[in-house]
This record gives sequence, structure tokens and C-alpha cells, in this order.
Amino acid sequence: MLCLALIAPDVRAAAAPSAVIEEAVNLLTEGLDGRREELVADKDALYSFIDGILLPRFDRQFAASAVLTKHWRTATDEQKARFVEAFYITLLHRYAEGILEFDTDRIEIMPYKGNAKKRTTEVKTRVRLDDGTRIPVHYTLVNREDQWRMFDVKIEGVSYVVNYRKELDAEIRASSLERVIERLETDVGIISHE
Repeated sequence: MLCLALIAPDVRAAAAPSAVIEEAVNLLTEGLDGRREELVADKDALYSFIDGILLPRFDRQFAASAVLTKHWRTATDEQKARFVEAFYITLLHRYAEGILEFDTDRIEIMPYKGNAKKRTTEVKTRVRLDDGTRIPVHYTLVNREDQWRMFDVKIEGVSYVVNYRKELDAEIRASSLERVIERLETDVGIISHE
């Protein structure tokens, strides 16, 4: 479920926010067709597949600033850039395995009832679980530079941005923003900038 949260389609081709999610489902279906075994066996290929769809379509800076909030305002430009990169790769790695289990036939995109003239909007979907239960999965998109890009997902009302904000805020308060960035960089294999 979280996997689709990270995969938004080419926003330049999407006139409406709901089209972003509709295209995402199509891109996942086409990209996974006949490749699941290859991607299970080759994590680098899996990461590359996700990155190829995600990187140009996910607002990394907006998501990172929403996660760090007040810490973003006091971070240096170098820290911001490093956090954006490390946080993005963290998300990429964390949800890569779930992509392989994603079944696009299980997602129902609800009719869009938001206001596409606002800066942010929400597209609502429901995902059908194995037992037939349908759970709400809502995607929050931001319109910057005349492009809709995804930056948050809420699963059953729980926002990944809010979860990461709480987790990282506690860690930053216990140590420092620099230490958190260094930990994220180490976790994802980025050589630390000293």
C-alpha cells in the first residue's frame, strides 16, 4: 500500500491531481509486468526501477521540509541537500520490497472532489486487502511550478510525513540534526560529508 504512495506519474502529462494517481497505477502495472522475479533477485534493479518512476515525480524537497519543519528553517543549505538525498533514499529502500507485492487490481481511485486550484490537495483511494476489507489510502499532492507531485500518503488516517516528523524530531532533540543526517547517510550507504 505504501508503495503506490511513492510512485506518482509524470505530472506534466497530468492535468488533474487524480490523473497523477491513475497514471501511477498504469506505470506500476506496466513496469512490473513480467519482471517480478528479476526484481526480487536484484535489489539494485529494483531500486533503479522505483527511482526511474519516482525521482522526477515526487517532490523530495517539499516532503523533506514537511518532515523536518522547524529544523528545516535552522538547517544549513548543505544539511538540507544532504537530508533531502538521504531521506529520499531511505524511503526508496524502505518501500522497495512492497512494490513487488503490489497488485494494481486492488486499488480503487475515488472520484476527485478536491480543489485543484489550491496549492495542495488530496486524492482518495481504497485498497482491497486479501480478506476483502477496503482501507482508505489518501495521497497528498502539492502544485509547484505548475506540476502536481506527491509528497505524503495517509493510510487509514496515519500520515507518513507526521510519523517521520515525530520520529526524527525526537532523534534530533536527543542528538542533533547533523547526527541524524549522518545516520541516515550511513544507513543507505551514502559516504558521509565531513
